[in-house]
Amino acid sequence: MFKFLFRRKAKVYTKIENHIFGIITELLKVSSTDINVDELGGKYYLSNEEQHFKVTILSNDYVIRLTNTRDSVAEKYDKFFVEDVLKAVKEEKHRRMELVYDSITNSIEKMAERLHNTLIESNEQENQKVRRLETSKQVRNKKVN
Repeated sequence: MFKFLFRRKAKVYTKIENHIFGIITELLKVSSTDINVDELGGKYYLSNEEQHFKVTILSNDYVIRLTNTRDSVAEKYDKFFVEDVLKAVKEEKHRRMELVYDSITNSIEKMAERLHNTLIESNEQENQKVRRLETSKQVRNKKVN
């Protein structure tokens, strides 16, 4: 009779959480930001050497550490906020992995095409040699007869 839908309400972030989320998403937009993951330890690392910025996310403890050349802060945050941050990090990591996979697939495809075409050319040259030999044999046989 009654339907209960359990949906997570859209969380309104604090000002600090908004800034932290903004910092992390801006770092993720830059291709020079490295993303490293320790899945077993629940640790996620972002590093951008050009901007001298490092972020460590400890998902098991809901702690985010931000470090740059002037400041370093590590704070515990709301579980849902950290999960939202991790979702953004994982999506970007996945997107980058897809790009690498596509690049590798494309390289393999080009190599296979090149090898296939080389083999076709080689076989065609071999067939031409065989045809020339057969033709020259036929010419010699006609001269002999």
